[in-house]
Amino acid sequence: YFLSMSISMMKFLNQTLCLSLVLCISMTTMSFAQTCSKYKFSSNNVFASCNDLPFLDSFLHYTYDSSTGTLHIAYRHTKLTSGKWVAWAVNPTSTGMVGAQAILAYPQSDGTVRVYTSPIRSYQTSLQEGDLSFNVSGLSATYENNEMVILASLSLAQDLGNGGTINTVWQDGSMSGNSPLPHPTSGNNVRSVSTLNVVSGVSAAAGGAGGSSKLRKRNIHGILNGVSWGIMMPVGAIIARYLRVAKSANPAWFYIHVFCQASAYIIGVAGWATGLKLGGDSPGIQYSTHRSIGIALFSLATVQVFAMFLRPKPEHKHRLYWNIYHHSIGYTLIILGVVNVFKGLEILSPKKQWKNAYTGIIVALAIVAALLEAFTWYVVIKRRKLEESAKSAPHGASNGSRSQYA
Repeated sequence: YFLSMSISMMKFLNQTLCLSLVLCISMTTMSFAQTCSKYKFSSNNVFASCNDLPFLDSFLHYTYDSSTGTLHIAYRHTKLTSGKWVAWAVNPTSTGMVGAQAILAYPQSDGTVRVYTSPIRSYQTSLQEGDLSFNVSGLSATYENNEMVILASLSLAQDLGNGGTINTVWQDGSMSGNSPLPHPTSGNNVRSVSTLNVVSGVSAAAGGAGGSSKLRKRNIHGILNGVSWGIMMPVGAIIARYLRVAKSANPAWFYIHVFCQASAYIIGVAGWATGLKLGGDSPGIQYSTHRSIGIALFSLATVQVFAMFLRPKPEHKHRLYWNIYHHSIGYTLIILGVVNVFKGLEILSPKKQWKNAYTGIIVALAIVAALLEAFTWYVVIKRRKLEESAKSAPHGASNGSRSQYA
């Protein structure tokens, strides 16, 4: 009976793992209906083209004058709460933040709007005012009904490449008095990068329509670590703790446990390596807690793997101490892994359904573990009572009993 229960549990865990893999790997793309074309400016400005930017409730209206190489733009940021700044930028040298030539605006305490240019030379920028690498004229901004609108004309004749394609960046952040604070370094604030062809009007996320290469790396990092540390490790521990009670499952449970944990370690190391690569590519962006837990996970898991080669035989006098060590490190890895997956979800800020899906998987595994824990104790206690009863029974009575039912 216990073996059948264990097999059912294995099937359930396998289905749960497969479901989690499908949820993690199936990345959907969203299409945005172009609503900017219906917008009318109060100043009667009219632009030839517009794009609904995919993040931060932003829109870009523009007209390109090919004879002068001038790009007339209106950047709109809607749903803007008080005490926030917004910025739109062209980056002539790369697709990221460093090198961006930004136009920044924010409402001041006296009700006016300050707008100015700011070249971004490092990740530690304080958004100080300065001249850009190209000329800017007609600079102005308005703030009404939680919407900021920036108007400007940019002389980009020397900065257009690839047939009229430019790299664009847009941002928002909080204010401290009249001083802009650094913008968030997670979620949509790190996705707000795109390319724009001012001739054809084609706009796409930097690195291709599927998203920037850095964002893809972040997603791969999240998938690998979520599946390995966050799901496979707990599943492997459940297999070892509850399947081993069934005598008929020995030694199959051990090999299944080793296979599951070894696979989790290999996938986890791959995810850890992508995290190191992401850190190297983003020197000004750090997630100290997430990074520290990741290093601890890799270190403890590596020690755990090599400790398998020092595993004493069951009858060895030091086996008890090895078991205590092995279980302590193992449960620590599970706790740290789950915590770090949630930390990673906070950084990536995906759709709420992804966090809900992972939470559901963890809750399901916890419920299965609780039920199996209770059932295992029931089986163990019943088995001990039967063994004690068999030891205390008179030898003759035992033989007579067997002959009676033979």
